[in-house]
Amino acid sequence: MHAGSVAKIEKNVDRFASTLFAAACGYCLYAWFSGRFGQPALATGSAGAIAGAFFFSSRVLNGIQPRARRLPVPIFDVREVEPIEEPELLLTEVFERQPAAKDTLVLDDILAKLSADSRVVRLFDPTAMPTAGELKSRIDRHLDDETSAAQTLDATQALHAALTELRRAIR
Repeated sequence: MHAGSVAKIEKNVDRFASTLFAAACGYCLYAWFSGRFGQPALATGSAGAIAGAFFFSSRVLNGIQPRARRLPVPIFDVREVEPIEEPELLLTEVFERQPAAKDTLVLDDILAKLSADSRVVRLFDPTAMPTAGELKSRIDRHLDDETSAAQTLDATQALHAALTELRRAIR
């Protein structure tokens, strides 16, 4: 950012702060004298207070000068920097540097070596998958539980009605 634009931004911030201060002073005078004076005198007094406060605060803020920089930043000339040239690294050179005999990648099926009592979960073990008949019986059991849930709901309503009758009898 250029120094000229920074100065403009700071000047606009000072103006905004002066305007806020002037508006606060005008409102304060208006609120203080609203019961004592009529409308034309009150408006004139508030306008005078706003103008005076704006003039005072803008003069005070313009009188404040910024400090000089403590650590001046030297000008950095990009033309003085020399480019760093690295030698090219070819993919074939990378493979030639690594010993290929020791680091061969061998893929083993670990699940084939697990014993029957191991604690490893076998997600897609074909022997552990249920058959179609077992799946159908599970679904039928689940659907039968829904009818028993409806019967339980009826029993719950009957119990609730009996407790209500008991409460009425006690009173």
